[in-house]
Amino acid sequence: MSAYSIIFAGFGGQGVLFSGKIVAYIGMLLGKEVSWLPSYGPEMRGGTANCSVRIDDNPIGSPLVTEPDVLVAMNGPSFDKFIDSVKPGGQVVIDSTMVLRENSRDDVDLYDIQATKLAKEEGLEGMANIIMLGKMLREAPVAALETVEKALRKCIPPVKAHLLEPNMRAIRLGMSL
Repeated sequence: MSAYSIIFAGFGGQGVLFSGKIVAYIGMLLGKEVSWLPSYGPEMRGGTANCSVRIDDNPIGSPLVTEPDVLVAMNGPSFDKFIDSVKPGGQVVIDSTMVLRENSRDDVDLYDIQATKLAKEEGLEGMANIIMLGKMLREAPVAALETVEKALRKCIPPVKAHLLEPNMRAIRLGMSL
């Protein structure tokens, strides 16, 4: 793995900060330099939310991600806000259940996943973000599945340990798409 700069973005309550936290833990488990910078409006649930994650072998000078290698957009406003900032050759993963826009860029790889619809169909409601994370991890192979599971164990509190298996199922589902 080399360096990755990733933006996760969506509405508050969609789990974009949690997805970023998982990736940050993955980086820490790999012994990399990591930054995780959340950003959300005062309205929280329903308002806009995003987080910037940087993983690098070298010290990170700033946690800001202004030109992401990867964008994970879970709604239309987030797609609109960040699509033009993705580096040429980067990856963009969108929840096409929520992002109903055309991609005007031909210099990025776009993966449209109907994650919200798929989560509902698969009995994984509320885990569209984790399905999207699985797809992102397939296209930008930050770490092996074993490391992803270890990171999930760190991020899911003991009182919610019963959610580990559904989260892993959602990761695998995303990776299979």
